[in-house]
Amino acid sequence: MSDFPVPASPSVPVDASAAVVAFHSGRWPDARTALEAVDRAGSAGAPILAMLAWSCHRLGDETAAGATINRALALNGQDPRALLVKGDILSDLGAKREANLYYRALVSLAESGAALPADLAKGVARARALRDRLAAGIFDHLREELGRAGYVEGRSSARFTHALDLATGRKQAYFQQPKAFYFPELPNAQFFPREMFPWMDRVEAATDVITGELESLLEHDRGFSPYLQTVPHLPSRTDYPLVDSMDWSTSFLWKDGEATPNAARCPGTMDALADAPLCRIAARSPQIMFSQLKAGAHILPHTGFVNTRLVCHLPLITPPGCKFRVGNDVRQWEKGRAWVFDDTIEHEAINTSDRTRVVLIFDIWRPELNEEERVLVTAALEAMDAYSPTVAVWS
Repeated sequence: MSDFPVPASPSVPVDASAAVVAFHSGRWPDARTALEAVDRAGSAGAPILAMLAWSCHRLGDETAAGATINRALALNGQDPRALLVKGDILSDLGAKREANLYYRALVSLAESGAALPADLAKGVARARALRDRLAAGIFDHLREELGRAGYVEGRSSARFTHALDLATGRKQAYFQQPKAFYFPELPNAQFFPREMFPWMDRVEAATDVITGELESLLEHDRGFSPYLQTVPHLPSRTDYPLVDSMDWSTSFLWKDGEATPNAARCPGTMDALADAPLCRIAARSPQIMFSQLKAGAHILPHTGFVNTRLVCHLPLITPPGCKFRVGNDVRQWEKGRAWVFDDTIEHEAINTSDRTRVVLIFDIWRPELNEEERVLVTAALEAMDAYSPTVAVWS
């Protein structure tokens, strides 16, 4: 096995070198004898124990191999060599599901930016390939069995398909991460079914009217300014490329719970939103805006501040090549086709076209909150502002 050269750690004693040479030469009996001597001397760390476990495995002593690799992981459950050997042993024994757990842990460790020894690069690449093959094999097996149970991909429950993708590693799990206020026990959905919001029919039907009002604002340069702006005397994300940039700009109709002059200039837009359950919280909401993303601009992954609201997009100017990701669901805007999403789940937007993209954005109450809860959330957030009015906790 060539993935385990002499460990670079200075804690490995010099007298382990002969054992390591035997190991890399594939002389499994000699390697086992020498590595066991290092172990008896009390000098074996997780990497040496991983080599010993693999030597035992190659010699057919699965009892010793299993006990030894478990000792290695007990010493350091994040040791990359131990993770790889454990995965390989399990894979060779046919325990593919269990092996996949260790391969995934190793790859996650590598992808997290952890400083792994350079000599493990081949092992990580092999683990990634084996992990992907095992995941594909598990999915094929599941799909066959689920087919017998009546499952049809694309027609059966979308929620179940999402669960299946998570279980087989085809997608990553994302969860609500509000920065300021978390309301528990709300569904963790990325995009919400369009049919949940029948009032959105009126909004979509007014697309051309709304677009005309947007074009009038653009023609007369009415109130577009950078969405992210430096606030004097407060910390600023100087490393973020869109701060104070018109590449991501907005023109507000309502901002922080108050109408702007643009609301009167866009009566058709405001009329289209008459039935929407807009959040009404002093100094916070509703937020109603036209959001402009210039060609080549990328809104980096981020999360919103409170999970008691949802955010709605009505696409108006939508050149091809504009993508929006919420969690692991990636979509492209289509003019007049609205969607509703949870902005406390990681999301990002990118415009790879050569033209500007513009959408209407507004926030609404989460439908799961009853009237009492909405009143109490409103009171709580307004109280936070009254106590510390310079700290914005709604974005």
